[in-house]
Amino acid sequence: MKKLSARRRHPLAAVVVLLLALAATGGLYAVFAPADKAQADETAQSLAIEEGKKLYTVGCASCHGTGGQGTSDGPSLVGVGSAAVDFQVGTGRMPAQQPGAQVPKKKVIYTQADIDLLSAYISSLGAGPITPTAKQYSPEGANIANGGVLFRNNCAQCHNFTGEGGALTNGKYAPNLAGSSPKHIYEAMQTGPQNMPSFPDTTMPEQEKRDIIAYIQTVNGDETANPGGLKLGGLGPVTEGLFAWVFGLGIMVAVATWLAARTAKAKKS
Repeated sequence: MKKLSARRRHPLAAVVVLLLALAATGGLYAVFAPADKAQADETAQSLAIEEGKKLYTVGCASCHGTGGQGTSDGPSLVGVGSAAVDFQVGTGRMPAQQPGAQVPKKKVIYTQADIDLLSAYISSLGAGPITPTAKQYSPEGANIANGGVLFRNNCAQCHNFTGEGGALTNGKYAPNLAGSSPKHIYEAMQTGPQNMPSFPDTTMPEQEKRDIIAYIQTVNGDETANPGGLKLGGLGPVTEGLFAWVFGLGIMVAVATWLAARTAKAKKS
């Protein structure tokens, strides 16, 4: 007992006790705090899914089914992911105004907060492409030249070389990309809306998507910076050659007609 009392009176005893207390407190926090945070996140996600389901029931279920399974009026939403929801609803394409060959872009009727709730609910139906972060779709520091090469190889067949869109078969069309946000362009590449093929990160890495976004923004930027002057739909030398052919040939026909009429008149006199 005397030895134990002597140890308690040791000058370092208080320091040892304090260190043990701090270690115990830190250990308990490490064990219990993450669980509390995870539980709070899970609760918030559950609430978002519940609220999103309410919005879905009112605005989407009539076409896509009560559980997103799809109907004759709308495809299944199981596995489309939050990126597809953010694109379709965030560009006003959904809810659709009326059936047709292709749903056009129109005024957005949902707030971003509501779109996030819808995304949470539809994502709960099945895993799919996730809404990208600002860092993923930001064109800052991207390679515009490489984006141009990628765009011409993968996108120009439908959207033409400067992204101004064009007609497709069966009443469908590739929309004009001018004014499209980087986020929605990225999501379109992720999900492949309408006739567009999808380009997941396994096929087209994130950096290449950012390069394409930078190219689209550059060619659809300041019109006064176009070194080609007045453009004719942005279709390149084919359209410009057609313009020269039609108007040039027309002028030559007009001149030839005028000369023939003048010569005939001179002979009569």
